[in-house]
Amino acid sequence: MSFPFAAFSLPPYLSLDPSLSRVPAPEGFELYYPLLVAHVLFGAVALLTCWLQVWPRFRRRHPVAHRRIGRVYVLGGVLPAGVLGLVIGALSPFGPMNQVSNVILSALWLAFTVAGFRAARRRRFAEHRRWMVRSFALTVSIITNRVWGALAAVVLSPRLETAFGGSEVALMQAVSGLAAWLGWTTTLLLAEWWLERGGPARRRRGPAGA
Repeated sequence: MSFPFAAFSLPPYLSLDPSLSRVPAPEGFELYYPLLVAHVLFGAVALLTCWLQVWPRFRRRHPVAHRRIGRVYVLGGVLPAGVLGLVIGALSPFGPMNQVSNVILSALWLAFTVAGFRAARRRRFAEHRRWMVRSFALTVSIITNRVWGALAAVVLSPRLETAFGGSEVALMQAVSGLAAWLGWTTTLLLAEWWLERGGPARRRRGPAGA
């Protein structure tokens, strides 16, 4: 799913044409678009490498590749994309609900990934895998965000003239705010459920019976 999503999302930003951006730049901040492009590119690195990191068979059969791709995921994907996400997320043109969600998401994404990376360096591999499952959940939330956005638009658009007083801006902010929050909270809750299923014995072994 990551590859089709990246193939659809990346081309407008690879063109470096601000008019093709799906996110309008806020007025008075000329660096927003370059920072957005960088965030999208680094985020794509994280999205395209994260699946191999949580694939148990790949990890067991190719431990060296797992470690090397993991460094790319962390150092060339999540860390730069997360730091940039804090900036562009706080300045999102889609309203305060979206801004708060983006900042929290970026902070947690960075925190989980750094915790997982440090655990691996200390050879605490069961702990490492748990943190990286959480990091993975937040990485793929960009996909679920789009799904929730489409659903929210379908449900809320008929209420434009009633609930939103005819304001398309208010409707857009409500849709984007709901999508932003539901996109990452649902994937993170699913990740926590997956980590906790099986009780204490499984948690000691780590995810996927590691």
